[in-house]
Amino acid sequence: MWNLGSLVLMDPTLRVASDQLGRMRGMTRYYHERFFSDIRLQVVVTIALFVVGFWEVEGAFLLVPIVALYGAVQTAFDASYLIFARQYAARLERYINARLEDPILVAAGLEERYLFPLDDMKIVTAAFGSSFSFFSFVTLFFTALGVLTYGFGLALGLPFLDAAGSGWTAAYLTSLLVVTVSALLVGWWWFVLGAGERRLKAVLDETFTD
Repeated sequence: MWNLGSLVLMDPTLRVASDQLGRMRGMTRYYHERFFSDIRLQVVVTIALFVVGFWEVEGAFLLVPIVALYGAVQTAFDASYLIFARQYAARLERYINARLEDPILVAAGLEERYLFPLDDMKIVTAAFGSSFSFFSFVTLFFTALGVLTYGFGLALGLPFLDAAGSGWTAAYLTSLLVVTVSALLVGWWWFVLGAGERRLKAVLDETFTD
């Protein structure tokens, strides 16, 4: 009965696959940590801006929607690399398992069921239906907080803009609308419509022939 260690020593291809799997697992850990680091930074900066705004520096409120939008794009970027690493890791596990008498690599399957599925339609990492999980809830929870702070910051900052003149109001709202709609459209194309994962799947399908 061959185990993974002995096969890796004998087969240089398996050794490369095993090394790449370790690298991808390192990436999933890093981008999970990066995600929560970015969330914490966004929360701290947002709270600070609200405090400054209520401290009679009302212009600070106008920065809250920008921070919320930046945080959303940054954490979605973190998620895109998490999905990248999981896609590659899943194929590597399948490749290695196919060469073991007793397949022992099940992390990809656990992630698929416990966290969120790959290749299915989802809002970044939030899946729905039978695939809905606490991971999906956390994604939607942070998204909802971002939307609320965006809206409250904008509502509280509008009187400051109006006092500065209609030209400033139009310029700010137009600029904010353009970047917000752009982020939503690109995010919908890349994540919800699955453009990003299809690109990964195309390369992995060419490389791995199970």
